Amino acid sequence: MPATHASKTKKARKVAETADAIALLKADHRAVETLFAAYEEASGKAQKSKLAQQICMELSIHTMIEEELLYPACRGETDEDLLDEAYVEHDGAKTLIAELMNGSPDDEFYDAKVKVLSEMIKHHVKEEEQRDGLFAQAKNADIDLDDLGKRLADRKQELKAHFKETGIPTPTTRSMKGAELEHGQPLED
Repeated sequence: MPATHASKTKKARKVAETADAIALLKADHRAVETLFAAYEEASGKAQKSKLAQQICMELSIHTMIEEELLYPACRGETDEDLLDEAYVEHDGAKTLIAELMNGSPDDEFYDAKVKVLSEMIKHHVKEEEQRDGLFAQAKNADIDLDDLGKRLADRKQELKAHFKETGIPTPTTRSMKGAELEHGQPLED
């Protein structure tokens, strides 16, 4: 019998609870991939809304723990360009997260935003997990990944409890300055 999306997500979280930093973050990646797959299969607006909120929660927490703990630990130990790109990729994702959090499946482009967010995250994950990516460089650096993993797990649990109580906060960008954009309507042929 195939595993359900919920059981796959639960399994990934279980791995993350006792893992070093890289294993924890990879488990997060797998959990979000499972949520995106569930969204693709979802048919009802209520189910899509619930899944989108879960995706936003998981990604908000994940980006925060990477930016607060992993990236500072990697600074000076790994390729600086990779870190800079990771911040920009996070900020691009945060823009779509904010759009999803302030929208609903009834909105025009909602499904497209989830799809593009999924593709952005796939790209980001590939860059972090590839053979010469950030995770490989962190493993080869002088970083205590077990201690970092514990701190990531602790912060993750703290944020999750806080967000369940207060809601997901508006994302904070690190690399983007918040340039004003003008909203227009899609052009017709």
